[in-house]
Amino acid sequence: MKMRSDSKARRRHVLFVDDEPQVLEGLRRRLQPLTHKWHMTFVDSGADALSQFELTPHDVIVSDISMPGMDGAQLLHAISERWPATIRIALSGMSDVEQKLRLLPLAHQYLSKPCRAEQLEDAVMRSVQLREELTHPNVKAIIGRIRQLPARPQVFSRLQVVMARPDTATREVAQVIATDTALTVKVLQLANSAFFRPARRISNIEQAVLYLGFQSVRNLVMCAEVFGRWPGRMRHAAVDLEDLQLHAQRTAAVAQAISAGTQFCDDTVLAALLHDIGYWVLIQECPRELEQAVELALAADIPLPQAEEEILGASHAEIGAYLLAIWGLPYTVVEAVAHHHRPERVKSAGLDPLSALAVAIALTGGDDSDGCARNLPPSDIVGADYLAGLDSPLTWPEAETRARLCLERIAQESN
Repeated sequence: MKMRSDSKARRRHVLFVDDEPQVLEGLRRRLQPLTHKWHMTFVDSGADALSQFELTPHDVIVSDISMPGMDGAQLLHAISERWPATIRIALSGMSDVEQKLRLLPLAHQYLSKPCRAEQLEDAVMRSVQLREELTHPNVKAIIGRIRQLPARPQVFSRLQVVMARPDTATREVAQVIATDTALTVKVLQLANSAFFRPARRISNIEQAVLYLGFQSVRNLVMCAEVFGRWPGRMRHAAVDLEDLQLHAQRTAAVAQAISAGTQFCDDTVLAALLHDIGYWVLIQECPRELEQAVELALAADIPLPQAEEEILGASHAEIGAYLLAIWGLPYTVVEAVAHHHRPERVKSAGLDPLSALAVAIALTGGDDSDGCARNLPPSDIVGADYLAGLDSPLTWPEAETRARLCLERIAQESN
C-alpha cells in the first residue's frame, strides 16, 4: 500500500494537556525542533482541551492523568466519544495499577513521566502511521465485506481485568478460564505441549496457571479462544491453517527466547501467536481473491503478501492488525502484526515487539508461506544488517543461538 507521501507532507495537529505550567513549558522547549512536523498546542485543563477540539479536531492528544476538575481519564473518554479518530496518549508519573486498568479502553498508549522527547516523538509518529495504514480504504473495504466480525474474546477480556490487580491469586485466574469447558481443555492441551516444556504432566487449570505464569496463560487463552471459535468448516485449497498454526507456535517460542528478560516479552509472544490471523479473515470472506493471490505469487515469482496487496489492495498483515485493533489489543501487538513482513517501514529505536517478531520469523527458517500448500517464493526476511541497525543489546549471532537452542528443544520434545 502506497500511502506514506501524504502522511509525510501534512503537519499533524498535536494537543498537550497538563495542569502544571512548568511541565508544559518543558514539553514546549524539548519538542520545539519538531515544529516542522507538528502543529502543537499546549493547554492546562481538560475544559480548554475540549475547546481546542471544537475549533480544530486534532490528530493526537497527549494528556496528563492526574489533574483537578476534569482529570485525564475523563478527558480521554470525552475525546473517544466525540472524536474517535484521534490518537489518545496518556502521560503520567503515577504507577498505580488500578489507574492503568482504568485507562485501558481510553488510551492507545501509556507513557510514564519523565518522558524523553525522542520517546514521545516515536510514540506519536508510529501511532499516526499505524492508524493511517489500518484506515486505508483498501483495508476498510475488505473489513466492510465481512458479514460479522468475530467478537472480542470474552474470557480473554475478563482475564485482562483480573490479572491487572496486584493481589490476584492463581485460583482466581483459573476460575475465569474454567468458565469455558472447551477452552479449559484447549489450554491444558497447549500447556502440556512441547512448546512450553512442562516438567511434569499438568492436569488442571490451576496447575497450568501456576506453572506457566499469568501472562503466558493470557496468551494461550487468547489464541485458544480466537482460533477455537472460528467456523470449523473453514478450508482453503492453497492455505493450510493447521500448518500456519504450527508456524505461529514455533515463531512464538523463538520470539520468547529472543525477547526473554524484556518488559515487552509477553506482548511479543502474543503478537507472534496472532501474526497470521488475517488469513482466517481472508479464507472466510475472500477465498477466491486469496487463491488468485497464490496464483499470482507463483506466476510472478513474488512473495504471497506482495501478491495479496496487488489482488486485494492489502495483505493479511494489515487485515489481521485491523481486527486486533478493534478488539482493543495493545498497540504494540497491533503494530507488530501489521508490519511483520515489512518491519523496516517503522522506525524502531531498539528491540521491541515488532523487531523481535521480525527476527523470530527470520530465524524459524521460514515465513508465512509455510502454511501454503504450494511452493511459493519466500517473503523478504530480515537479517543481521536489520538487527545491527537497531540500538539493541542482542547481536545476530546471539539471536541465532537462542533460536537454534529453542527449535532443537522443540524438535526433541516433539519426538
